[in-house]
This record gives sequence, structure tokens and C-alpha cells, in this order.
Amino acid sequence: MTDQNPYRLPRQVLPKHYIISLEPDLEGSSFEGTVSIELDVVSETDTIIVNAAELEIDNVFFEQNETIQANSVVLNEELERAEFAFPVVLQPGPARLTCSFKGTLNDKLRGFYRSTWKDESGQERVIATTQFESTNARRAFPCFDEPDLKASFGVTLRVDSSLMAVSCGELVSSTELDDGRREDTFADTMVMSTYLVAFIVGELEATEAVNIDGVPLRIVHVPGKGDLTEFGLAAAEFSLRWLVDYYDIPYPAGKLDLIAVPDFAFGAMENLGCITFRETLLLSDPERTTQAELTRIVDVIAHEIAHMWFGNLVTMDWWNGIWLKEAFATFMQVAATDAFRPEWRRWDGFCVERGAAFDTDSLASTRPIEFDVISPQDAEAMYDVLTYEKGAAVVRMLEQFLGIEQFRSGVNHYLTAHSYGNTTTTDLWDSLETATGIPVRAAMDTWIFQGGHPVISVETCSEGINVRQSRFGYGEVGDATWHVPIIVRAQVGSKTVESRLLLEDSEATIDLGGTPTWVIVNAGGHGFYRVSYSKVLRDALSGRALDVLSEAERYGLVDDTWSAVLAGELQAEDHIALITSLASETDLAVWQRMLSSLEHLYAIADPSGQQRLEVLVRDLSTTGLGVLGLEPMDNEPALDRELRAALFAAAGTTGQDASVREMANALFADASAGNAVEPNLAAAVVRVVAAAGDDATHATLVDLYREAPTPQLEVRYLMALLEIEDIQLFEQTLELITSEVRSQNAPYLLSAAMSHRSHGRLAWELIRDRWEELNAKFPQNSIPRMVSGIRSLSTPDLAAEIQTFFEGHPIPQGHLTVLQHLEKLGVNVELRRREGHRLGS
Repeated sequence: MTDQNPYRLPRQVLPKHYIISLEPDLEGSSFEGTVSIELDVVSETDTIIVNAAELEIDNVFFEQNETIQANSVVLNEELERAEFAFPVVLQPGPARLTCSFKGTLNDKLRGFYRSTWKDESGQERVIATTQFESTNARRAFPCFDEPDLKASFGVTLRVDSSLMAVSCGELVSSTELDDGRREDTFADTMVMSTYLVAFIVGELEATEAVNIDGVPLRIVHVPGKGDLTEFGLAAAEFSLRWLVDYYDIPYPAGKLDLIAVPDFAFGAMENLGCITFRETLLLSDPERTTQAELTRIVDVIAHEIAHMWFGNLVTMDWWNGIWLKEAFATFMQVAATDAFRPEWRRWDGFCVERGAAFDTDSLASTRPIEFDVISPQDAEAMYDVLTYEKGAAVVRMLEQFLGIEQFRSGVNHYLTAHSYGNTTTTDLWDSLETATGIPVRAAMDTWIFQGGHPVISVETCSEGINVRQSRFGYGEVGDATWHVPIIVRAQVGSKTVESRLLLEDSEATIDLGGTPTWVIVNAGGHGFYRVSYSKVLRDALSGRALDVLSEAERYGLVDDTWSAVLAGELQAEDHIALITSLASETDLAVWQRMLSSLEHLYAIADPSGQQRLEVLVRDLSTTGLGVLGLEPMDNEPALDRELRAALFAAAGTTGQDASVREMANALFADASAGNAVEPNLAAAVVRVVAAAGDDATHATLVDLYREAPTPQLEVRYLMALLEIEDIQLFEQTLELITSEVRSQNAPYLLSAAMSHRSHGRLAWELIRDRWEELNAKFPQNSIPRMVSGIRSLSTPDLAAEIQTFFEGHPIPQGHLTVLQHLEKLGVNVELRRREGHRLGS
């Protein structure tokens, strides 16, 4: 056992190449197959231990100089492994292990599982597909299921001749069999980890291959959705070319298939050359898709293709290093999307996602970006906002500090030096140090191996400013220091000056040549830290924000001020004053932050405070609509269209503006009659109509969900139903979610339901009362996400009940995540206690 971890395999035998032959039975929800593994026996042993779960295994043979059958096969369900004992001692050298196995095509969206869809006649059809990350290849075939035990893979699938089969390699032969089936054999892969293997079988169609500099690119989908592939293909074509250029390393596979799967627990999965996606993140009709939905599609496509190098070609040594691939792929998705559509200003939009990481990282129960992983459950807990968004934000901060080209050179060095191998975090720092000559490791260790982030307190002095770092938190979080790359821009006299400092100590003085009139710390908005200005400096910025701050800097000012309110360091009135000073703001991300903070205050306010905030949201959003214009204009920026929709939705839901609601009803009627409504506005219209909807409205939206022609519209109508104010209709919506909606979507909808302005408690009570049923029904990785909605609740009695409930109902695959949810719930309770009664005065 490696490092005395009972979940890790011994290293006496190492895999080199797998030959996998599978026969899925879609109607019988089962599969059987054989695997032949070319091995290197490192030291004498009479047992071989592999990973296996939910499989029946027999006919186990070892071939070296002779063929020897195992005299026992022992399965360990807890450790998910099979131990093969042989009657002789196996000698060092090359060898082969073969066995046959059987399994079930499960409905848990992991391993080798079944996904369903309905054809035009309403007949249910079945697809067999895979999801192996982190530790689920062992549910499809016996294997050495650890990321550092790399090998190449050859796959053969025997399927009904009417079905399509896809795997990681190119199809090299296809033979019709006498029994009406077909045998498809795929090219061997490069040396890679087991979690990157994939195979998909079903009644599928593929687009014509697009040749991307010698790499055939296709989208694979269920029949009838070919007209939804054009945008995804364009995004993939751009991303592949851009990433090859960025990495300066050829694409490491022979083809690239993007596969839309009807049931998928994650967003997408970077299987080598065979990337699987939720349909909403690959298939679309741009004429009916919002800006946010299009951006997300490009993001996810770029993210998964980025993994072909960062994660697949070079892989973390063990699961504690998941951040190495996921943070970097998140960073690359934003960079690639920014290059694909510069007018979308993707790095400014990333501020919103980074804010979610700040929120969790402000808790005492946060964790380091990298931490020890022992069990498969520990690995599942790594897929969170700290791994992805905080990790990406730290990478972006490092890139901006080192310089874009120097950083890129270091990445190329890292990928080239470790191609086909495994690495740890320090290997990346070493490559960046080699490329730049800058001591990266000492600085980055403070960001990767300790949780939390700093707040930089700023005060003026005669030379410039004094800055002091301390750990930021919503409550008691202890203290720590970081190596903080600070970029400052200020006005001193009549000049605008800039300065840079790597703050390693707790405090420092930055010489600006005199006392500044105003100063922005974290200039450019790239640093992963909060800034707390003295009142004089905060007031100076508030009065000049629209004139002297960039969009990302204004976002940071609003976000930092709001975080200080949550921490009890500023009063809500200070934040509201800042927002009202930005009433003529025109940036989408800044508005999103302002509106979400006002929604949060509405949720914790007493009735009189809610009345005041309703008026404030209505006045601010209608003012913003007045600046922007209610009617979409030809050739206006895409972000303006998204902003109009956000303001319209706020005015019509929380703001309850009568004129906006009247307009929404008229536009909804136009859309129902087949008249085109701009997609972003159409999505907002549905939310507004739903909020004040009656029985007929509810029934109409349910029908629209069931008949939705695109994946995005299906989810949009479901989300709109969660806006409904009528309590009985809201309860009907909850029942719809738990009885009819796909298990890939239902947990997230239940989470969103807990954020309803009035009925969040009802969603919690449903989860509480049907806990066992929902846990059995939904994918295990989605359960911590389902309960994340408790972060929107705030009443003391409900918080106490929820705390007690989870003491008796632990979630092993998300223990720390649930602690974070509970702590944020406590932050809301405290905010209600401090501010709830004051907001109406």
C-alpha cells in the first residue's frame, strides 16, 4: 500500500497496456467483457491486487513463461478492489493478466451507466455511457484505478449493428458479425490514467467531421438534434486551434469527439478524444439562447479541451493534486473564451465566479486549495469552488504578476518536461521558476497550502499609503500571512501614479510621492484578496468610481464592501449608499453584484425593510433600464442585452414593478404566438411572468418545459417555475422536480428553490422529509450541491433545525462542504440579527 494509505494499490505489479473487450446489453441493463493487461512485475509476489467494484470476476489468468490460473478471487467492497491469489510466486519481468467480468448498467450516472431519451414517438431509448473520474473506471472493468498508474488502452465494443459506438481512439476496424451485431475496434490511446477512458453506445448521430489541422472534430448527439450543433462546433474549432497555439504542443490524440449525453452528473468530462457533456453545455440554438448560456457553452468546451494537455498529457500524481488540472483548465477556459469573443470581456465576468470562491474562503471551515486525499470520498469532495474558481483566480494573479508571456513559457516547460507523466504542485512552480527566474514556489505555497485569503487595510500617510494584511473572515478565523502581489494606482496631486509591491510581511508603506487624493489597491482587479479602505479613501472612491475605476475595479469595490457587511465591519447602510452612488452604472458584472447583495438583504430584512428594499430595487433597476433603453437595438453589445435582462427581471420580481410586469405579459404572449423576442429578454420575461403567475401560467410553463426544443429552454422554464409566489403552485413545482425532472437537474433545482424570497423553507422541508428517497435517487456527487441552498436561509429556528438534522444525517462524500454550508447559514442568521430590523428605518 502506497504511503500506508489502505485505499492505494501495492506497487509490485504495474500496468503497461490494456486490451478491453465489452459487450453492453442496453435492453437488459448489463454488460460483460474481458480485459487483458500487459504488466511489468517489479518484485516477486503471489498476489495481484486491482481495483474493482460492482463487478463479477472470473477466469483470471496470469501469463509469463506459462499460463497460470488464479486459485482465488477475493473482492473487498469497502476498498473497492479484487485480490487474485496464484499458486506460484510470480517473477519480475513482463507478463499479462487476463480475466472476464460482468456488471450492471446502473442509473447512478457513474461508471458504465444507462442514459435515456425519448424519440419523436415518445418511445424511451437507452444509451450506455461512462463517467470514470475520479474512481469509477473500476465499475466498468478491473483495473489499476489510480492516476499515476498510467497505461495505454485498446478498446473493442461488440454492439447491435444499428447502434453507434464511440471511444477514445479512432475507429480502426468495424466487422459485421453473424448474430446481427458489429465489432468496432478503436486505436490505442496514448499512455494515460484510467479515469480518462470512455466508451459510449447507442442510437446516436454525428456531424460531419471538421478537419482541424489534421484532427477530425465531430459532435455526437441523439437523433433530431443535429441543428443544435453549429455553435458548439465553432467554439470547439476555435478552442482547439487556440490551445494548440498557446501550449505550443500538438494535440495529443488522433481525433476529438464531443458527445452530448442526456443524463450526466457533471458538466462535462475530459475523456481523451471523447469528451462527454450535458446537453445544455454543448447543444444550442443561438437564436433562442441567452448570453450567459452561450458563454457557459464556450467556457465548458474550452475547459475540457484544455485538459487534453493539462490533466491528460500531464497528470497529477494523486487526487490531492486535482487542483493542478482543474484550476488551470478553469483559467484556460476564461482565456480561450476571451480570445473567442473579446467583446464578451470574459475576464471581467470572471469576477462574479471568483466572488463565489471568496464567499466560501471567508469561512473558518474553508480548506487549502490542496489538501490530503485518502479515500475516494475525499477525492469527490475536491470538486468545489475552491479547487476551480479560487485555484483559477490564484493562477490568474500569478500570471499577471509574472507577465503573460513569461507565464506561458513556464507552462510550456512544465508540459514538455512531464509529457505522459505525473506531477506534483512543486513541479509546476519549478518550471515557472526556470522560465522566469522568479522564486515562485515560496510565494505560491502561501496560497496553495493554507486556507483563506488576506484583506489589505489601506490608510493614507505623508509618503503615500500604509498597507497591512490580515486574514479575512466572516467570523473568527485566526490569522495568517501571504505573499501578496499588490498593484496600486492613485492620484497624487495632478498625476496618476502606479506602484507594485510583493507584500511578504504583515505591513508596509508604499511610497507614492505624496498623500493620494484617491487610491485603488488591487488595480486591475486580478488579486485574490479583499481591500478595506479607510472611510476617507472609501468615500473618495465612491464619489469617483464611475470616472476613475475600471469595470473590474468597480466590481471589487462593491464586492469588498459587501463582504465587510457580512463580516460585521460595515453596516448595510454603507453598502446601500455605495450602490445608490452607482445608479448610472452600465457594467453587467457590477450590476449583478449590486442586485445580488440587495436580494440578500431583502431575504434577511423585517417586513418594513423588505418594503424599502422592494422600492430600492425597483427604482435602481428601472433607472438602469432607462439608461440602457428597454428596446434591444441592432448590433448592440451582447453584454448590454444580458444587462437589460437582469434589470428587467429584478424590476419585475423583487421590485414588483407594475409596468414591467405588464410588459412581460405582453412579450410572453408575443413569444407564445410565435413572434421573436430577443433571447436574453425572453428569459427575463419568463421569470417575471412566473413570479406573479396563476394556475394557468403554471400549467403553461410546465407544458413549455415538457415540450422544450432546446436543452437550455428546458432548464429555463424549470428555473422560472421557482419564481412563483403562490404557495400552492410553488409546492406543485417542488413535486414536479422530485417526480419528473432528470436526476442530473433535480438536485440543483431543489437547491435553487431554497433561495426563494418567501418559500425557501418549503424546499428545505421537502428535502428533510424525503431525505432517504432523494439520496437513493440522485447521483451521490450532487447531494452536497442539493443542500447548498441552505446558504440562502437565515431564520434562527430553521438554522437550529438544519444543524441538528445534519448531525444525524452526515454526507460522507461532502462532509467539509456541508460544514461550509452550515457556517454560511450561521453568517446569514447573524446578519439578520444585526441588520434585519435596521433596514426598514
